[in-house]
Amino acid sequence: MLNCKQTSILVSQSLDRPLTWRERWAVRLHLLICVYCRRFTQQLKWIQGAMQSWQTHATDRTEDVLSAAARERITQQLDKFY
Repeated sequence: MLNCKQTSILVSQSLDRPLTWRERWAVRLHLLICVYCRRFTQQLKWIQGAMQSWQTHATDRTEDVLSAAARERITQQLDKFY
């Protein structure tokens, strides 16, 4: 049986790669008994959907691109700290 830390890692990895059948079953079993991990899974999926939506929206808006002068000012400010 997985603990919450192992489950959260596998749930996070499942967004990037397919889990093995053993991993999927272990996660499902844990999610049946742990409300906190179920909530974490729902939140992670919501964040993923929000980021996909934002990415689609951001690529549609080309007028939001910084000018070269603005980029240079930002770079100069960052160089002061690094």
